[in-house]
Amino acid sequence: MAKAQDINGKAYNRGMMIVILLIGTFCTVLNQTILSTAFPTIMKAFDVSTSTVQWLTTGFMMVNGIMIPISAWLSTRFNTKMLYISAMSIFLAGTVVSYIAPTFGVLLAGRLIQAVGVGVTMPLLQTIMLSIFPPAKRGTAMGLAGIVIGLAPAIGPTLSGWVIDNWTWRDLFGMIVPLMILVIAASFWFVKPVLPTKKEAIDVLSVVLSTVGFGSALYGFSSVGDDGWGSATVISTLIIGAVFIALFIWRQLTMKEPFLEFRVYRSTPFTISAILSSVTMMAMVGVEMVIPLYLQIVKGMSAFESGLTLLAGAVMMGIMSPITGRAVDQYGAKRLSIIGMFLLTLGSIPFIFITKDTSTIYIVFFYAVRMFGISMAMMPATTVGMNSLPVNLLSHGTAVNNTQRQIASSVGTAILISILTNVTNNNMPGKHLLKSNPLGYQTSAINATLTGYHAAFLISFIFCLLALVTAFFLKNRAQSRDYTKGHGEK
Repeated sequence: MAKAQDINGKAYNRGMMIVILLIGTFCTVLNQTILSTAFPTIMKAFDVSTSTVQWLTTGFMMVNGIMIPISAWLSTRFNTKMLYISAMSIFLAGTVVSYIAPTFGVLLAGRLIQAVGVGVTMPLLQTIMLSIFPPAKRGTAMGLAGIVIGLAPAIGPTLSGWVIDNWTWRDLFGMIVPLMILVIAASFWFVKPVLPTKKEAIDVLSVVLSTVGFGSALYGFSSVGDDGWGSATVISTLIIGAVFIALFIWRQLTMKEPFLEFRVYRSTPFTISAILSSVTMMAMVGVEMVIPLYLQIVKGMSAFESGLTLLAGAVMMGIMSPITGRAVDQYGAKRLSIIGMFLLTLGSIPFIFITKDTSTIYIVFFYAVRMFGISMAMMPATTVGMNSLPVNLLSHGTAVNNTQRQIASSVGTAILISILTNVTNNNMPGKHLLKSNPLGYQTSAINATLTGYHAAFLISFIFCLLALVTAFFLKNRAQSRDYTKGHGEK
């Protein structure tokens, strides 16, 4: 087997480079969810409200979503090695700021700095993995990337709960600092420039349109849970987001050298895989938010216990991602994705009928089935979509795919949380019952809450059905074509 070579024709250790990339990106992606069970502690430490503390996640996801489209330009403009080291250094700086933060404002600033680094490293990892492996081995490569992208956010709540119970919220940041220093130091030796670059000036107007459009849209969807769909803030930010995203897309399609190449959608396999991944994300992320609420509110579990309940599913995804990645190279993506979507749909049905007496083992088992299904479908679908693009469009395809998934995650969460809230409120008993029949009120309130969860899980089941139908249109394998020159597939 020929030795791996960088863009300068120099041999490098591909195995060590992959290890460094996976460890570093795992640390950055982990931070998407690592504060989820630490909010009560942070609220007490800085005397802030629930809506204020949520900005530590909302702001992080917004900046992350804004940076992902920019990552495509960065990866084609700057040396891979220095871009990765720079992004990791920015993330480290944000982590240190968060660790020593004397006020909530400084902590939020640290989180936003972290998000800049994550918004570059996550798509960069996928682009590099797709570039350094031939198409026949990309399933294995994306399976390895799936360990990071799928497992890290899933174990965040459990890890967070354990650290909070044993140490302080600052240690959530402090424990990452030495690991990041080691990753950055090792990157100087083992990470090599593997993506071709070209000197291309950044289109400032595209950056402005992208930032305002995606930032506003993500903020709008993130606000639905607190404010509701009828809120002036939600409606106005979603409209502003939609207008600026439309202007951004129009500008990209009319530029000779677009900032982000939307013509990747001319590839039918890429478009189908992007739709499948996005709908799957809506089904996955929304439920990841709703199940802990059910476990804590209805079953009275602690944050750590609820996080622990989801751990088996997270581990299942981590174990299966490299296995299904290898399988897609051997058997193709269509069959795997159909089986995966079938398992996800099947594993979603029992949640529609949960009660306050549903056993924890039941929740653990069927959540693990759902995650098993997702691991069989998401990365294989992404692989076949990416294989339909030429090497020069991989960074654009990755950025487009990740941006679409980020928005889908926000939309899915917004829909499920708003349905949960609205259905619960509409079924709540009248306050007069609280005085005349307190026990009756309590029973009716629990039933109203369960009705809300049933409705939310039903919508998630519909997302799963849509993804299952989409999987039947997926190709097993796809040949790459340059869709910027032709009119795409017939």
